[in-house]
Order: sequence, then C-alpha cells, then structure tokens
Amino acid sequence: MGRGDLSDAEWERLRPFLPVSNRRCGRWRDHRQVIDGILHRVRTGVQWRDLPERFGPWKTVYERHRLWSADGTWERLLQQVQAAADAAGETDWDISVDSTIVRAHQHAAGAHRPTAGPRLKGGRKPRTPGRDAVAEPGRPPGGGGAGGEGLGRSRGGFTSKLHLSADGRCRPLSLIVTPGQRADCTQFKPVLEKIRVPRPGLGRPRKKPDSQAARIRKGSRGGRPPGFDEIRYKKRNTVERAINRLKQFRAVATRYDKRGYVYLGTATAAALTIWLRT
Repeated sequence: MGRGDLSDAEWERLRPFLPVSNRRCGRWRDHRQVIDGILHRVRTGVQWRDLPERFGPWKTVYERHRLWSADGTWERLLQQVQAAADAAGETDWDISVDSTIVRAHQHAAGAHRPTAGPRLKGGRKPRTPGRDAVAEPGRPPGGGGAGGEGLGRSRGGFTSKLHLSADGRCRPLSLIVTPGQRADCTQFKPVLEKIRVPRPGLGRPRKKPDSQAARIRKGSRGGRPPGFDEIRYKKRNTVERAINRLKQFRAVATRYDKRGYVYLGTATAAALTIWLRT
C-alpha cells in the first residue's frame, strides 16, 4: 500500500456503496486501484498523465473521476459515508458555513465550448455522444465560458470560490463551486439546502442542524436572539479548520480542472477522504 492509499479499514467502509456496473459495457476496472489513483492525484496535484503506473492506465483513472464527478457518484458516496457515521452517532450537527478562495492554475482555463452547428471549428465533426452523453451534466445558464465553469476574474488572475458547510468535527457536509468574486451571502441557503444525509431505512434525508437546545433557551419568545452570541462565535473555527483540511489536498488548494463539475468532484473526493479517516 502506497502513501495516501486507502487502508483496508477505509476500503471496507467505502466498498458497500460503490457502483457495480458502469451502465455501458459491463463491470468497472478494479475500483480500489482506480480510486487510489484518483486520491493520489487529488492529494498531490500531479498531472493525470504523470500518475504512477501502479494505478493502471492514467486515462482510465481520469475518465472514472470525470464520469463520477458528472453523474453525482462522488456526492452519493460522500452522503452514504456521512449516513453511516450519523447512524453510529458520530456526527456533530452543530453546523457552520463559510467559503474560501482558490487560485486557478493556467491549465484550468480554456474549457471547450459547445457549438450549435453540426461541425466544429476547422470543419471537424463533433465527438460521438455515447460517452459524453452520460458524463456531461447540464450546462449552467449563460452559455458556459469561464463564469459557467466557476472561474472568476481578479487582479491575480482566475479564481474560484469553494462554499461549504461543516459539522462540529470539522468535516465538510456540502460543497458548492462558484466564480471567485461571488458573494458568500448568495450561496448560504444553497449550501445548507445541499446537505442531504440519508437515514437508515425509510425516511427523508436529514438536512437540518440540531435546534432543540436553542429552542429551549429561547422559550416562548421564538425567533433569532438579537444579541451577539460569544459562545457560538467561538465555534467559527470549526469550518475554518474544515477548510484547512480540504486545502491539504493540493488539487483542491489550487484548481487545475478546466470544468467546474470536475473540480467539484475533486473537492468532494477530498471531503470523502476526510470522512473516511476521522
């Protein structure tokens, strides 16, 4: 086992939730080998072509990451691991929300834009829709481009902003990627709404933090306390420590992915690793 690879215990926690079929042509290549390759790239920020040979063909590793980022597999895996931790009473539902700026490398620019006509620039035919039809998510409003891929302009160049919520143990619960200049207040509600921790058996996913203690303290007054809560404010460090944990992964701290959904998958894979190792 190489440095940064999944341990046997971590693999056993993740294995039950992995997809069995790739929905196209049978079974996947060995999940553990490919996931270790993805996590190696997320941890080190190495170019896909430079992945060590022990992870298998680099293109297989990249395509698995791209596809799972597009179809929501990384998010579902994160939610399932969160659900297992919640069922075991290991989740602290004292939630904090914040964001962090991420510098985009020059390799993150230049994502392909779709064309309306039947041919691309230079007369080339468009790629066959088979694989891309599965992998490509719906494009954001505005026709794509830098803004649609979560890239924003600043004095230092392209930046992205990673908005997240974290539990009381400094672990990411939900993640959203926007251009770097996007205000935090615009994403506060979407970040909270994206928290979806499935419950064992039947029932809706859990989406709300603990509120019983706050209701007891407020009694019949209801509403939000008008004063400054010093004790609550001291707990702000939990989300800041969660951000610090995420940025230990170099492919999260610096964005190399051209497509916004792929970078979100990279950050989600890092968050999944944090949950598996705490």
